[in-house]
Amino acid sequence: MSEERCEIYCYDEEKVKRVQTLLETVEPMDTAQLFKALADPTRLKIAYVLIQEDELCVCDVANIINSTLATASHHLRLLRNMGLAKYRKEGKLVFYSLDDDHVKQLVQLAFAHSKELTTNGTSER
Repeated sequence: MSEERCEIYCYDEEKVKRVQTLLETVEPMDTAQLFKALADPTRLKIAYVLIQEDELCVCDVANIINSTLATASHHLRLLRNMGLAKYRKEGKLVFYSLDDDHVKQLVQLAFAHSKELTTNGTSER
């Protein structure tokens, strides 16, 4: 079997080099971790809930998403550890909120896009 090589030529070498340089200034793994954290349906629901109500205690989050306290707490802690949520304690209660507007915007855009896909009939669910 002979080895064939595919010769690749850049259409616009200047653009390619410019974008490669830009790519070196970002950290795709960190961004991928953010999307990985939000890829879980339960965590995405929690993020959406925290957009609607700026701050909720763990027990309220659990009730809203119909989960156990342990499950809600686990997912909230993961969101916090990923830098997507923050918390404060008030006695025995722990209240969570999303960390900043970037997270809110990201979740809102994702839901808006999903709704568009469903509305336009392009979603294959």
